[in-house]
Amino acid sequence: MTLTTFSTWVSLTGLFRIANEYGDGEWNTEVDEELGNFDYLMGSDIEFRNTAVYEELKYWGRWFPQQVGCTGFRLDAAKHIPAWFFKDWVGHVRENVNPDLFVVAEYWHPDMEVLQSYLDKVDRQLMLFDVALHHRFFDASNAGGAFDLRTIFDGSLTASIPDHAVTLVANHDTQPLQAMEASIQPWFKPLAYALILMREQGTPCVFYPDLYGATYTDRGGDGELHTVQMPAIAALPKLIEARKRFAHGAQTDIFDDPHCIAILREGTAELPGSITILSSAEQSTKKVFVGEVHAGCEFRDYLEHCNEKLVCDEAGYLDLRVNGGSVSIWVRSDAI
Repeated sequence: MTLTTFSTWVSLTGLFRIANEYGDGEWNTEVDEELGNFDYLMGSDIEFRNTAVYEELKYWGRWFPQQVGCTGFRLDAAKHIPAWFFKDWVGHVRENVNPDLFVVAEYWHPDMEVLQSYLDKVDRQLMLFDVALHHRFFDASNAGGAFDLRTIFDGSLTASIPDHAVTLVANHDTQPLQAMEASIQPWFKPLAYALILMREQGTPCVFYPDLYGATYTDRGGDGELHTVQMPAIAALPKLIEARKRFAHGAQTDIFDDPHCIAILREGTAELPGSITILSSAEQSTKKVFVGEVHAGCEFRDYLEHCNEKLVCDEAGYLDLRVNGGSVSIWVRSDAI
C-alpha cells in the first residue's frame, strides 16, 4: 500500500492509507511487521503495484550495470519493500545482465525466523547482512571476559544459513550518533574481524572507517554537536591479507574455552593454512593438533602481536599463545 503522515486536504497529521486505482488502501503483506506494518519509512513510499513504476525500476536495473559496469547491488531498507518485488527484480536483472550478479539486502532484523522467512519469499536469490552476529560482537565487546566466546555465533545467520550471510563488524548505521548505534569497542574489533575473515562461513564485509579511520561531527540525543573520532584498526590490513593468503582448506573450530578460542585452517596442497587464536580476557595458551606433516616446522604470528617462534612437536601439536584481549594468526615461517 501507499500512505502518508500528513494530509493537506484536511490539515491533519496522522497515518493515512491511500486508496487509488491500484488498491483500496489495504496493508502490504510482504514487508516487516515492526510497528504493525513497516511499508512506510522516512516520508518515502513507492507504488510498486503501478506497472509503469514497476517496469521503470526493472529498466533501471538493466541500465545501471551497463553504464557503470557494476557486478552487484546492495538493496537498502529491504524490510520496507515488498518481498515479491525483489523476488522478481533480482531474477530479472540476473537474467538480463549477469547470472552471477552479487546481491545483498539490508534487512535489519536479528531474528533468524524472520530472515529465513524473507529468504524463502525471495527464493533465496540474495544474501542478507548478519545482524544477529553484529549484535553478538557488540555484546562481547562490552562484556569482556564475562562473555562466553564459545557462543559467539549462536543465533546468527552465519550459523544457520551461511551461504546467504554477509558478515560485518560495523556500518554507517551502527557507528556513534547514528540511527541504530551499536558501536563495538575498539579492543574487540580485531577479534571480530578475525572471526569473519578467517572462517569459511559467511561473506565478510569490511567497514571503510575501520580500515582508513574517520572523523565527523553530528548531533547527539542531547541536542548538542559532538565530534566523533573513529581510528583505523592497525591490524586490519594484515587481517585482510591473512584471509587472502592463509584462510584455505578444511576448517576446525576449537571453541573449548569461554575466553580463548581458535580456528584451524588446514591449507591445501597448493595453499598454506593457519591457526587463528583469540582471547577476550588474559594472556592464554592452547595446545592444538595441526598434523604430523608439520612436525619440526617453525610457526610465527603473522599479525606480529606475539614475537616468539613456535615449533611443532613430533606428534603434530603446536602450543599456541595469544596476548590478553588480542588475536594472533600463526602460520608456518616458510609461508610468510
